[in-house]
Amino acid sequence: MILRLFSLGVAAVVPWFAAEAGFAQAPAAQVEVRQEGHQDAAYRGGLVTPALPKPSFTLTDTSGAVFDFKGGTNGYVTLLFFGYAHCATVCPTQMAYLAGAMRQLPREVTNQIKVVFVTTDPAQDNPRLLRAWLNHFDKSFIGLTGSAAEVEAAEVSAKIPRTTANPAEHAAFVLAYTKDNLGHVIYPAGVKQSDWLHDLPQLTNARWTSR
Repeated sequence: MILRLFSLGVAAVVPWFAAEAGFAQAPAAQVEVRQEGHQDAAYRGGLVTPALPKPSFTLTDTSGAVFDFKGGTNGYVTLLFFGYAHCATVCPTQMAYLAGAMRQLPREVTNQIKVVFVTTDPAQDNPRLLRAWLNHFDKSFIGLTGSAAEVEAAEVSAKIPRTTANPAEHAAFVLAYTKDNLGHVIYPAGVKQSDWLHDLPQLTNARWTSR
């Protein structure tokens, strides 16, 4: 089963079968999402155990430039979300709450954060449309697109479901990678602006111990 959506406040152990994410040769692993214990209590999102390595993929940003996701976000807290501009519910809600929180936080916090939105509908979300849509939320948000095959490769690298055949089936959560280039926290549909306000400063100051 591939992780698609989590409910806040519910601990879950999610089998992450690599074959379903396109890793036919890789053994299955388990990702535990939990909210318990001292370190976990600092976050409104769900902690992921083991932490997920930041994916390595290259797409095109809305200016037409090549964007190396791992290299271009190194040293930042990176929030990765796959969705599409015509999404009626989850995508605009996630982006609006996140943007609202960013506007309220001091610059010394937001300067340490990069938000990256990858379209799951590259046929419809051309760079100009994607840029205009993201600008409704925050002009600093990075929009990425590419061919259907390139977007699918990015999804596989991030270990989420491949969705370009049906953009509406995109993963409904934001993956948060901290400065150690590991994804420690996920934010499912249902998180509020207040949750981002609480967690973003924590993420920028995080010092992770072995879990």
